[in-house]
Amino acid sequence: MQESNKLEKIISLCKRRGFVYPGSEIYGGLAGTWDYGPLGLTLKNNIKNSWWKKFVEERDDMYGVDAAILMNAKVWEASGHIAGFSDPLVECKNCRKKFRADHISEGNTETGKLELPKECPECGKFGTWLPESKFNMMFKTNVGPVEDKSFASYLRPETAQGMFVNFKNVMDSFHPRLPFGMAQIGKAFRNEISPRDFLFRAREFEQMEIEYFTRESEWEKIFENFRMEILKWLSDIGLGGGSIHELEVPAEDRAHYSKRTIDFEFDYPFGRKELLGLAYRTDFDLSAHINKSGADLLYYDEETKERFTSHCIEPSFGLDRAILAVLCEAYMEDELGGEARVFLKLKPSIAPVKAAVFPLLKNKPELVNKAREVFTELKKEIRPIVFDDNGNIGKRYRRQDEIGTPYCVTIDFDTLEDDTVTVRDRDTGKQERIKISELISLLKEYIY
Repeated sequence: MQESNKLEKIISLCKRRGFVYPGSEIYGGLAGTWDYGPLGLTLKNNIKNSWWKKFVEERDDMYGVDAAILMNAKVWEASGHIAGFSDPLVECKNCRKKFRADHISEGNTETGKLELPKECPECGKFGTWLPESKFNMMFKTNVGPVEDKSFASYLRPETAQGMFVNFKNVMDSFHPRLPFGMAQIGKAFRNEISPRDFLFRAREFEQMEIEYFTRESEWEKIFENFRMEILKWLSDIGLGGGSIHELEVPAEDRAHYSKRTIDFEFDYPFGRKELLGLAYRTDFDLSAHINKSGADLLYYDEETKERFTSHCIEPSFGLDRAILAVLCEAYMEDELGGEARVFLKLKPSIAPVKAAVFPLLKNKPELVNKAREVFTELKKEIRPIVFDDNGNIGKRYRRQDEIGTPYCVTIDFDTLEDDTVTVRDRDTGKQERIKISELISLLKEYIY
């Protein structure tokens, strides 16, 4: 399969099968926005739940929060976002199309520096660039009825600051001992100059982030532990092997607050790009908020009687990028039974539909009734599952393959005689006869 066409095929499948739709489509759309359909929402929730279970529920040192999207503008002054959260912007004089300079720049083999292309990617004219400027990516708004600078606020560009400003609240409520972490899943917004590559670079997206607080002397050990846990979780959702790459970010490319950063990259159809990051943020954020707010955000060690500013390690996951990576990894084309097919080889644990139940023929009441009976019993233990009697059995298999359903259960005339059903495996197409009394336990074993 050509990688250049793979993304287009995935986008088409996502719309056709109810995973992801273009935002505001009936009005011509809005660039950088996407709506999750029924199957996409379920896949999204399955990945979120897997992350939350791994990094929060299975640990005893993590505290979940859900901070407000709108925050006092002083938060973003302290964090440096108002002064420095910007991208290089260039504009074509001819067509007035705006671009991120680093997205369209080309390497100069003689100087080694990035230079703007000689022609505009949009209109093809030569030598038409306006001088580069800086563009702050935060969406600005006003709180209250008055449009005034003193009432300005911003849609948050990251979820991290909502955890830093709640550090004292969690300390006062739960009195945790170092090291401990705060975790959050939530929306973030960036006014991207040129959103692109489907879910990869959008203006509205969701993050799964942890701010893990520790003593400065312990950061290296904890950093390595998170690195290993991240790789395990990526494998849990079907991302592993040769598609994941760790990039040790050099000092000149790291954020100003970071002493060490690893970018975990994935081989998307449009190139190897960042999937998530692991950063050692030192004590930058808490120190900045102490200086700006005057609040006491120091940690008090009961044993040593020391008061100090905690250091922070941040694993930061882009949920939408993870969804896209999972879809890219799972998208398969092969031939089965002499026919070409498309299927999503999703891990059963995150598949949006766990199993489908079919009567062999929809015009035979005895088969339909038995299939409904099996469906009802399965649904008590395994969810979500679907009942499908539309079209012939082959078409039903293809529909379920295309949305990644790992197992299909068919009720046929033999079922009425011996209480067995046919269970078909999505990946191989192989079928086996299973007693109905063993069906739930077997599917649980296969799926979970």
